Amino acid sequence: MSAPIDALTQTTDVQPLPVLGRDVTVPLVTGGEVTYAALDYAASAPALQRVWDDVAAYAPYYGSVHRGAGYLSQLSTDLFENSRRAVAEFLGCREDDQVVFTRSTTDSLNLLAAVLPAGCEVFVFETEHHASLLPWRDARVSYLNAPRTPGEAVATLERALAARDPKGPALVCVTGASNVTGELWPVRELADVAHAHGARVVLDAAQLAPHHPVDIAELDVDWVAFSGHKLYAPFGSGVLAGRADWLRDSEPYLAGGGASRKVARRADGGVDVEWHTTAARHEAGSPNVIGVYAIASACKALTEAGFGRLVARERELVARVREGLAEVPEVRVLSLFGDDAPRVGVISFVVDGWNSSHFAAALSAEYGIGVRDGLFCAHPLVRTLLGGDAGDPGECGAPDAAPGERSLNAIRVSFGAGTPDEHIERFTGAVRELVRDGARWNYRTEDGRCVPDRG
Repeated sequence: MSAPIDALTQTTDVQPLPVLGRDVTVPLVTGGEVTYAALDYAASAPALQRVWDDVAAYAPYYGSVHRGAGYLSQLSTDLFENSRRAVAEFLGCREDDQVVFTRSTTDSLNLLAAVLPAGCEVFVFETEHHASLLPWRDARVSYLNAPRTPGEAVATLERALAARDPKGPALVCVTGASNVTGELWPVRELADVAHAHGARVVLDAAQLAPHHPVDIAELDVDWVAFSGHKLYAPFGSGVLAGRADWLRDSEPYLAGGGASRKVARRADGGVDVEWHTTAARHEAGSPNVIGVYAIASACKALTEAGFGRLVARERELVARVREGLAEVPEVRVLSLFGDDAPRVGVISFVVDGWNSSHFAAALSAEYGIGVRDGLFCAHPLVRTLLGGDAGDPGECGAPDAAPGERSLNAIRVSFGAGTPDEHIERFTGAVRELVRDGARWNYRTEDGRCVPDRG
């Protein structure tokens, strides 16, 4: 579904990339300490050591971008624009594509929503993360039902686009990899259908870009959005990259310095503004140079490490986690497309007889393992997978049921290029022990979270 990597699947001697926090120890409620197993990469991945080192080396030279005559300002401006080129290369952008720096994937998609041409209709599957599901408030939106196979996804989109009337501008928003199931979506096939019906495509690559090569030209999507904090660069920046025309023809996302090329008073007392036609049009204000440089550093680090080798190693980790969970009959792994569907290192599951928040709390308190519980900001999808409806309890990350009672939420384990083998082994072993022996501590709900009862 993306840049081919099958020829690069040698995993001999492929080691996890060094990340910050790899030696952090945390206390266990049962006594003692253990090295923390960070298995919540889908929420935020730890910073690569390479990224941290690059940022630390630059920090003393920080200066204002595009605004100063001094040496540090000029250096920072070069760094900022070179980072833009590095991201474009990482994504395989076309020659006339623009790379706009934002705060996050959510910000990127809200930016795109703000520049939609008049009368644009948006098509989005109910399976999307809320960042993709919700920004289109000023457009006509067609929400598509959850497909159960990649082929059904393509057919569903085909029918929806063929039936639209009038046939004005249209946009399809689709994820590259689910933040709930980790399953890869048929992006190129969906793009082909969209373009055949005169629609454009934006790819939410928040969960894809950290795990798999993304080539915007090969996938033939019009835009790609992703976040630095999921790409091992958690310094507050994101990216929207793709076609320039809608971006150039709209009002700036934010009005202010940097977006404006020329401002002059009029005779009637007002002001005339000439806005930039480059990416700067939507980058008003002083940019987050460090966040942008961190993203560029992560892009280079993944490329230089051999992305294909990292993908192959992650596939092995996925297989080991799935095999470990399959050994526990009480565990049910959530899936849209079935067990054989290719996926990245994101796996969600429920355990019979356990409230998911209770299970996640026990993994943390008794084993030093950090996972996620809740609805993962993808409420419609998780409710579909769990067979619930909108009235069932289960807010994202806030259990409505007591420990041991059922609630409509799940547990998500996620990992990536920085995950050591031991964290995977500890996780699968902990799941087996908790299901077999139960928790060794009592838990209670406090401020919407399941926590150890220390009273």
